[in-house]
Amino acid sequence: MSSTSRAPRLPGTAQAASRSRTAPPRSPTAPPLSFLWTRRVLLTLLAGFVLVPVYVMVSSSLKPLPDVTGKFRWLPSGLTIRPYIDIWSTVPLARYFANSLIVAGAATVCSVVVAVFSAYAVSRYAFHGKRVFTVTVLSTQMFPGILFLLPLFLLYVNIGNATGIALFGSRGGLILTYLTFSLPFSIWMLIGYFDSVPRDLDEAALVDGCGPLGALFRVVVPAAIPGIVAVAVYAFMTAWGEVLFASVMTNDTTRTLAVGLQGYSTQNDVYWNQIMAASLVVSVPVVAGFLLLQRYLVAGLTAGAVK
Repeated sequence: MSSTSRAPRLPGTAQAASRSRTAPPRSPTAPPLSFLWTRRVLLTLLAGFVLVPVYVMVSSSLKPLPDVTGKFRWLPSGLTIRPYIDIWSTVPLARYFANSLIVAGAATVCSVVVAVFSAYAVSRYAFHGKRVFTVTVLSTQMFPGILFLLPLFLLYVNIGNATGIALFGSRGGLILTYLTFSLPFSIWMLIGYFDSVPRDLDEAALVDGCGPLGALFRVVVPAAIPGIVAVAVYAFMTAWGEVLFASVMTNDTTRTLAVGLQGYSTQNDVYWNQIMAASLVVSVPVVAGFLLLQRYLVAGLTAGAVK
């Protein structure tokens, strides 16, 4: 017999070890299992509802045109990157891409600059007509954009005839048009965000020798970066995907991507595979920017909405 003997197992030791390996008991406040499984099923269905169109776009952009126009197949018989090469020659996509970047970028910068100064003035100073100004800014969001199409068209044409400044058919006119969309909401959102920044920071900056502009750029703006980023993303996305005004206010040289994609549809044929490829290419800047700035966007929207 060995000199070392196994220690006797106490009664209930196996049951205790078995219970220690099982999951901990559920908290009384935890949601029921039926709710958890229902949520998982619904989220799975929602993810499928969102991802299936994306899969169709990607698969169609990698198919030859006869396969796209024929019977749809979930698994393509052959893959090709030719549509991604042909999209640049079928229509002047590079020029449309540059126009969209210039217009959307300029509209974003102008919207952010004007909104920062306007929201800071409303948030920090008392003046006559302050309430009327804020209500007017917010009330502009109640009207559909199509109501401003004819007035802006006539205004740009008359300004061009009177002064020679070509606003109609130019990038500058389209930038001014997009400012009328993004500025009201941007000002309103930044007012709420600036109100959440403590005024003690402004007073401390003034005591240290900063003026009003110094307090704005050295104290308030750094503290309001999430709100400013949210405004910038909103202004850029508004200008990037707008179709109605871009189709009326532009010509062949100033046409943007949202309108230029129509060039893949001709009288003889519709290049569906190139349309899908071009749609994926032009969505890359917006998707990449949104993913990079997502945390700032969420923080800015929530802080600006709750005072």
